[in-house]
Amino acid sequence: MKKYFFITALSFAGLVPAVNAQNPLDKVKAQVPAAATNAGFNVKSIASGIMSKLGPSLALSAIQKPKVLSTVTDFLNKKSGILGLATSDKAQYAAKLAGLNTGLLDKMKGILTASQYTQFLGLKPKAASATNPLSQLFF
Repeated sequence: MKKYFFITALSFAGLVPAVNAQNPLDKVKAQVPAAATNAGFNVKSIASGIMSKLGPSLALSAIQKPKVLSTVTDFLNKKSGILGLATSDKAQYAAKLAGLNTGLLDKMKGILTASQYTQFLGLKPKAASATNPLSQLFF
């Protein structure tokens, strides 16, 4: 009887790590669609493209450039975190993006002069475009 109990206990002890070993794989599988969605979203590259447009258009000063770059990069990083929702839950994506856009505009208003901010708003593309990096700030 003791042998039977001992063998049963060892069997269950051997199954616990096997069951737990599945959890990390499930988490990775769940993250794959989000990672695939974000694969084409290179924050550093997009931020560089945005700055190449904003710098000359707004005549950013040497003090403003790093602040704007930091704000844009922060926005893009947060946006990349919600990109998976664009395909799975469009309403939630739109709501979260609207909140991110409001935060971006508030921060930009604090960095730019009044005339620069007006010019910045005027740079908003009429529609999303793959060729215009500024689209990533508004759409």
